[in-house]
Amino acid sequence: MSEISCTELAEWKKAGKAFQLIDVREPYEAEACNIGGTLIPMGEIVDRIGELRKDVPVVIHCRSGSRSNAVINALSARYGFTNLINLTGGIMAYGRDVDPSLDCQ
Repeated sequence: MSEISCTELAEWKKAGKAFQLIDVREPYEAEACNIGGTLIPMGEIVDRIGELRKDVPVVIHCRSGSRSNAVINALSARYGFTNLINLTGGIMAYGRDVDPSLDCQ
């Protein structure tokens, strides 16, 4: 599985690289803090699979990286996705390494 560090993701954003960011946390988690992207909770991902782009890298994140890892493994195995990338450490690592103003406890 492909992974991207939080600092690499921040560089992609700054450089204007084409990618899609998907947040698989629950709505209450995304309301508390988020880094942009489309909220598709883990339990809805299969029903909303049509929202995932296949023409650009798709970075999937959660709080710490475990839910996004599970989502990527399932979508890759069942639906043949090859462009999914896990955000290493999730939004907690993003807050620690990139944007300390995020309060994602």
